Amino acid sequence: MGSLGALLRHPDDVYPLIKLKMAARNAEKRIPPEPHWGFCYSMLHKVSRSFALVIQQLGPDLRDAVCIFYLVLRALDTIEDDTSIPTDVKVPILKEFYRHMYNPKWHFSCGTKDYKVLMDQFHHVSTAFLELGKGYQEAIEDITKRMGAGMAKFICKEVETVDDYDEYCHYVAGLVGLGLSKLFHASGSEDLSSDSLSNSMGLFLQKTNIIRDYLEDINEIPKSRMFWPREIWSKYVNKLEDLKDEENSVKAVQCLNDMVTNALLHMEDCLKYMSALRHPAIFRFCAIPQVMAIGTLAMCYNNIEVFRGVVKMRRGLTAKVIDRTNTMADVYGAFYDFSCMLKSKVDDNDPNAKKTLSRLETIQKTCRDSGTLNKRKSYVLKNGSSNSALIILFIILAIIFAYLSANRPNN
Repeated sequence: MGSLGALLRHPDDVYPLIKLKMAARNAEKRIPPEPHWGFCYSMLHKVSRSFALVIQQLGPDLRDAVCIFYLVLRALDTIEDDTSIPTDVKVPILKEFYRHMYNPKWHFSCGTKDYKVLMDQFHHVSTAFLELGKGYQEAIEDITKRMGAGMAKFICKEVETVDDYDEYCHYVAGLVGLGLSKLFHASGSEDLSSDSLSNSMGLFLQKTNIIRDYLEDINEIPKSRMFWPREIWSKYVNKLEDLKDEENSVKAVQCLNDMVTNALLHMEDCLKYMSALRHPAIFRFCAIPQVMAIGTLAMCYNNIEVFRGVVKMRRGLTAKVIDRTNTMADVYGAFYDFSCMLKSKVDDNDPNAKKTLSRLETIQKTCRDSGTLNKRKSYVLKNGSSNSALIILFIILAIIFAYLSANRPNN
């Protein structure tokens, strides 16, 4: 549930963590009885617990469509990520993958752990896909076809320029934004959002992941995966892998800050997209990952640990984001708080300091102009000290309550 030390430092994490734990258990109990749907939702919990939790809020038809959309693209991503597959085998599969969804007998063994199970038993996903409404099927097929072609293109192409970087991120994530907008529209719940705003929603998430996952990607076996654009990293080092060397720490952090500053470009579009959503469940489904992204960027900025290990938000803060992100006012507040956190870390001597501050100030102005900041509960600003004895007592009682709830017999 989170380390005791973290809970002592952040006692207000306890309640959201308990709520998150109980919600996760309830979601796992709602696995459909049909074998193919049961496989799909069980697999969703295994490959992305947070996504599986948020998706539960959607209506049944849209929930099923989004679940299958996610698993189809996760399977496509597993093929792209598997560096052991020869290029002459991988490229045709990526290009033709959208056709395989219609064939319940098709599977392709690759990936590891749960991803290998997904690929080996992909027939369950195909069977479920064929039960979706026609509008959902067409949207998923269109995006899968375009994404597979884009992935195939970048198997044979390096990410050289920032334009290449944006194009790659469009194929692997911007198209997800376009696809989700189509699914929301097909459900009758939302107007069809513009492609540019939908694309930015995906790019902001993808660029955050690429920044955070530098070390994992560069150490990939048997072959490293490199998505940071040469146009940016070549200003600081001769080879991308040089960023993880200790003697290059100063240059590495400057390069990291350059990458984060590039990602900040998409924040305003993301706020515009989310502010237009009408359905509360769809809003939360879209907003929670975006708040997590700006929070993660705030953690990564000016942080050498990106090149040493894993940098991510603490579990309690993640639980707090999931619990508190319910309205656009909550999103404005979160974006404002995390941009303040990021702004406090900007070093005036950083080569991109002025550009970074300018982009942060633009976002902060948008959040202030919303007129909702006085209603927020701060994510990152401390509101005074708490009594330690009361905190410890509260944590102990919360743990006991969680234990008793977990072990209560079902009626």
